[in-house]
Amino acid sequence: MIAYIVRRLAGAIVLLLVISAATFAIFFLVPRIAGVTADDLAARFAGKSPTPETVQAIKERFGFDKSVAEQYGMFIKAVVAGDTYQSGTRTIDCPAPCLGYSFRTNQPVLEEVTGRLPVTLSIVIGAAIIWLVSGVGVGVLSALRRGTVIDRSAMAIALAGVSLPIFFTGLLSLTFVVHQWGLLPPVKYTPFLDNPGLWAQGLILPWITLAFLFSAIYARLTRAGMLDTMGEDFVRTARAKGLRERTVISKHALRASLTPILTVFGLDVGLLLGGAVLTEKTFSLKGLGQLALDGVIQSDLPMVLGVVMFAALFIVLANLVVDVLYGVLDPTVRR
Repeated sequence: MIAYIVRRLAGAIVLLLVISAATFAIFFLVPRIAGVTADDLAARFAGKSPTPETVQAIKERFGFDKSVAEQYGMFIKAVVAGDTYQSGTRTIDCPAPCLGYSFRTNQPVLEEVTGRLPVTLSIVIGAAIIWLVSGVGVGVLSALRRGTVIDRSAMAIALAGVSLPIFFTGLLSLTFVVHQWGLLPPVKYTPFLDNPGLWAQGLILPWITLAFLFSAIYARLTRAGMLDTMGEDFVRTARAKGLRERTVISKHALRASLTPILTVFGLDVGLLLGGAVLTEKTFSLKGLGQLALDGVIQSDLPMVLGVVMFAALFIVLANLVVDVLYGVLDPTVRR
């Protein structure tokens, strides 16, 4: 297992380098191919109505007059060793890992990203727990009650959850649950360490809304996996040994059905950690998704590039964790 984890870590580092190169090319090589000049790129960093001196200074600072390969080398060097930036008369240190500096917010990108990260983490962790427990539980119940009213009702609700977009269910829940019926307080982010109770109260509605979408997917996946597994020889053997039905379902049938669920769970959590854009926009939560959206609207390329790199990091780490957990669930992977 140790050798397996080391190999996966090495592969993850290589993959991050490839993603960084591809992302950098999208932002800086593709515009050049499309005919965007170095002055045009520098003007995007300078804000509204920049002076020629400002554009020239930014062009020299970021090396827009150099080749894309040299610019990428400067970017990787900043990530590894840090960098310094000039903002007016100020000299700003950007320690490693430096993902760039936003002249629109006058902040290093890493500070902006890490400042928004707790909001996104809070949304994703709470919702992931709810959708995993409820989705798997409903899927197992549907498989054990196949063809009954419970099964059909659960799958109908799951179909509705998959079909309805998050901005629709989110706005609907805000209108009725919060504003009209007053069942929950308004959605608001409170740091967990400041007040865990208010933290949970302010995010329970986004958790449920997001979990309603994803738990529907997990319920259908679990049901299909359980139906396939319940007819396998090892399940019949476990029953023939006289094991309790609960043990047969939980330790044999369900465990064998968790591999595809674990794969999808890792991808979903990794993607959402890069920014739950629709959820954050619907509930006015200032997380990574909202930061990325603002960066796109304002053409803040360093900010968008930084969020994309963070999202890629989360996805790679989530896949790494999933690969390691495969070895826990499936002994054949360890061999």
